Amino acid sequence: MAASALDDVIDANPLLLDFEFPPFDAVEPKHVRPGIRTLLNKLERDLEELERTVEPSWPKLVEPLEKIVDRLSVVWGIVNHLKSVKDSSELRSAIEDVQAEKVKFQLRLGQSKPIYNAFKAIRESSDWQTLSDARKRIVESKSPNYVCCYAVLVMRFYFFIGIPNKEAVLNGVSLEDDKREQFNKIEQELERLSQKFGENVLDATKKFEKLITDKKEIEGLPATALGLAAQSAVSKGHENATADNGPWIITLDAPSFIAVMQHARNRSLREEVYRAYISRASSGDLDNTEIIEQILKLRLEKAKLLGYNNYAEVSMATKMATVDKAEELLEKLRKASWDAAIQDMEDLKKFSKTENLAHWDINFWSERLRESKYDINEEELRPFFSLPKVMDGLFNLAKNLFGIDIEPADGLAPVWNNDVKFFRVKDSSGSPIAYFYFDPYSRPSEKRQGAWMDEVVARSRVLSRDGTSSRLPVAHMVCNQTPPVGSKPSLMTFREVETVFHEFGHALQHMLTKEDEGLVAGIRGIEWDAVELPSQFMENWCYHRETLMGIAKHFETGESLPEEVYLKLVAARTFRAGSLSLRQLKFASLDLELHTKYVPGGPESIYDVDRRVSEKTQVIPPLPEDRFLCSFSHIFAGGYAAGYYSYKWAEVLSADAFSAFEDAGLDNDKAVKETGHKFRETILALGGGKAPLDVFVQFRGREPTPDALLRHNGLLSVAASG
Repeated sequence: MAASALDDVIDANPLLLDFEFPPFDAVEPKHVRPGIRTLLNKLERDLEELERTVEPSWPKLVEPLEKIVDRLSVVWGIVNHLKSVKDSSELRSAIEDVQAEKVKFQLRLGQSKPIYNAFKAIRESSDWQTLSDARKRIVESKSPNYVCCYAVLVMRFYFFIGIPNKEAVLNGVSLEDDKREQFNKIEQELERLSQKFGENVLDATKKFEKLITDKKEIEGLPATALGLAAQSAVSKGHENATADNGPWIITLDAPSFIAVMQHARNRSLREEVYRAYISRASSGDLDNTEIIEQILKLRLEKAKLLGYNNYAEVSMATKMATVDKAEELLEKLRKASWDAAIQDMEDLKKFSKTENLAHWDINFWSERLRESKYDINEEELRPFFSLPKVMDGLFNLAKNLFGIDIEPADGLAPVWNNDVKFFRVKDSSGSPIAYFYFDPYSRPSEKRQGAWMDEVVARSRVLSRDGTSSRLPVAHMVCNQTPPVGSKPSLMTFREVETVFHEFGHALQHMLTKEDEGLVAGIRGIEWDAVELPSQFMENWCYHRETLMGIAKHFETGESLPEEVYLKLVAARTFRAGSLSLRQLKFASLDLELHTKYVPGGPESIYDVDRRVSEKTQVIPPLPEDRFLCSFSHIFAGGYAAGYYSYKWAEVLSADAFSAFEDAGLDNDKAVKETGHKFRETILALGGGKAPLDVFVQFRGREPTPDALLRHNGLLSVAASG
């Protein structure tokens, strides 16, 4: 392509512009194919130049490599983010057309022998001991991470960057030509299958709609849910639909599904919606069964090519845990949870006066029991948790703990939807240190389910925009909570409040990093099973009196949440803790089982494995037709394959970290600030530049134990006697 023609392409394509904040408002599906292809051509030339001139030094190896890796991750990140929040058939098609070319380049980069040899030379040089911890980490093992929480996501797929030890080997750099070709074909196909899996789940979720015209059928649904169901009906052409008179449309999107499961008195409606939910993406053109089989088969082939026994060993090669250690923790927690979960079920049977409770009864009667036992009605609490108040309280907490100020900066950066807010983060001197987007509301027609945080750009010395100060980190937080209805603001459930705190914890680790080496700044380079520490840590503050009372103000009257309600919320924290723990342990155990012992094409089906694992992790066995695996996006379309245990692993770390504040005294403002400062300077500041266990010990003064987690869940005495 002639230079002038290339310039025209770049000028016309927002993906190729030099920007401080991505032009989210300007990127359209038509820009993806030419933009990504032009970018890949340029990066290929940059890589060839790097391989030709590479030397085992930071300026001649790592800095030019970071520029290549970062440019691709930022631009592909824009495209992939838009697919998650503004999906369309045109965007899907464009991504599908260039995906193979993108993966091909990533494989080429990850398998570069000149880069590999240069890193190896640094590792073996006499200067090795003079390198900082962060630089040693870059050379030895790490690559950027992506954080997906409760999410239905396609992973951004940062590819490993050709480093001499773990990651380079896992990239296939040591494979002979024929095996490397086979490895590359596997990676291409895994990328395609994961993408298709996620699309099928989204389409299957969108496909289910139940139109209801008789209000008796949805008796029990709270006003918020009725308003949402009426809004759904309006969006589907029933323009006169109202919350009071309908018609209403029930969907499988989280706010609608959860409301039906918890509140609909119509048992047959609950059953219908439950059965639809557990069978998503398991039939017809959207059936993910064969895709799962292929993914597991290819992952096993990949593991064998790399010299491992199974894919779980590949996954654990870049984590804190080993397969044995992960299984040991899961079993310890399972034993601590099992008897409590059995008792939970007995309590429900007694309360409901029903001996044979079905799956679609559990959440309904649990909610009734919680209301009876603690006199707490989640829906009645919504008016006390308006989104603006919650965000103000969250920002005040961040100021108190970490000495930062957060202010609106709407208009400074382009956004992808009018509901998206943009914020500036400043340190105690008033200088900006980071920015973030917040996309709070559910949009079932175009937005994936779940909640997640991801980086937009990372802090980096090399990619400084002015040549002196490091480039500042930018993050985005995405949730799927109930949108505003009419003139009312978004009124949140307490669980939605916890979710916002959780995602903000991830964002803090990305934004408050002080690490200037871009490849291990923020969430980059942190072992997967440690990455949930700050997010789960932040959830604990939802139960802290001063924090909660600061956000819980009635949106109309300004009345504070009554003290007795706060005390009941705290007491209810351990309500059904055994059952909730078992649910996560089931997911984690099933994930490990599929990636260690399952033989694709063998005598046992994936659903047989699910049922076998459920015998030890579910008090009520799954329905014979349960196809939950077909929508288990964490492990088949996200980054948690053989890694779902990470939630529990990190829960141990986060509970222990919060116990440092409990030890200091939660009512002692000076001690809380001091402990918060220490947390910021270690857990939040060091990023992937130091091994997470070392970072934890630096903060806590010792290695972690599960005692605080079991205590918080009311299960400590059970574990001690088990």
